[in-house]
Amino acid sequence: MKIALVVPGGVDRSGEYRVIPALLGLIRRLSRAHEVHVFALRQEQAAGCWKLAGAAIHNIGEGRTHLRGIAMIRAEHRRAPFDLVHAIFSGSCGVIAVAAAKSLRLPSLVHVAGGELVALRDIGFGGRQTWRGRLREAWVLRSADAVTAASASIGDSLRTLGIRAWRVPLGVDLRAWPARAPGERRGEPARLLHVASLNRVKDQSTLLKALAALVERGVDFRMDIVGVDTLQDETARLANKLGLEQRVRFLGFKTQRELRPIMEAADLLVMSSRHEAGPLVLLEAAVAGVPTVGTAVGHIAEWAPVAALAVPVADPAALADAIGMVLGDEALRLRLARAAQCRALSEDADYTARRFEALYLHLTTTCG
Repeated sequence: MKIALVVPGGVDRSGEYRVIPALLGLIRRLSRAHEVHVFALRQEQAAGCWKLAGAAIHNIGEGRTHLRGIAMIRAEHRRAPFDLVHAIFSGSCGVIAVAAAKSLRLPSLVHVAGGELVALRDIGFGGRQTWRGRLREAWVLRSADAVTAASASIGDSLRTLGIRAWRVPLGVDLRAWPARAPGERRGEPARLLHVASLNRVKDQSTLLKALAALVERGVDFRMDIVGVDTLQDETARLANKLGLEQRVRFLGFKTQRELRPIMEAADLLVMSSRHEAGPLVLLEAAVAGVPTVGTAVGHIAEWAPVAALAVPVADPAALADAIGMVLGDEALRLRLARAAQCRALSEDADYTARRFEALYLHLTTTCG
């Protein structure tokens, strides 16, 4: 097959910076059996093309992105026809994919993997904050020939909107990120890890307040926070205000190669997001033998209580309770780690590619 894959980004020329590892794993697997052309909305400011993970990358760039994206797909189709168009994320990716597919009379597939279905207006997050956004998502999701969801919670949200969806998690590439058996803690202090961009939806303020509560309870820990700071040091200032400056390190962005030893040194991944379709780092942690405690969103809610512990969103006390529970019960920590790893290994990047390929075959034989 010849496949057009529309993505927001995550396919930088370097293959290391500004990438989505799970997306690269999927592209690499699809490219082994199919001709894959990836259309990235704004990976770079200017339009451009390069090869990555066995696929041809077409960067659309800034300015009239929707129209130019559709035109680029149509131009490549004229060179040699596509069999279908697939959007990873709805929103603008879905608009381009579905519109291009309709104009070419091709089947389209939309994968919902972010905040397309939510409206967190107090922090300006989500695809359904405005009537335009709601109209856009309604058109994309009802016009696509198939819709997939990254996790069960996203599938539930789609069903609430009357959209049938298949669950297809974006699994870990085990060749690039191999499995490591869960191991016992090395002792005190406990090593905690948080991996996410510093922003409102990841809600690091709840995370830090939970850590401050742990200090008050006498829990000995160190926390590494990995991720790009989009809040101009606001999170670091809060950490200092809460007296956490000796316990929390802000490490900034790390490549996958740099992240791996940090992950392996951790006893527990802690996530505090207000919304997630994943998070993908939960899957990476599970493969590396590290369990997760976090808010009841995405895979965390989906896996709890057997393979993760989930607490209510924006509840620092509950998050502190859950962290303390896991750190105080090594048998529980290892039980969560083993169950999480079993789930992550069973739904790795190979599984994701097979699921999408089955849908491709279904669409190309039943649509048109």
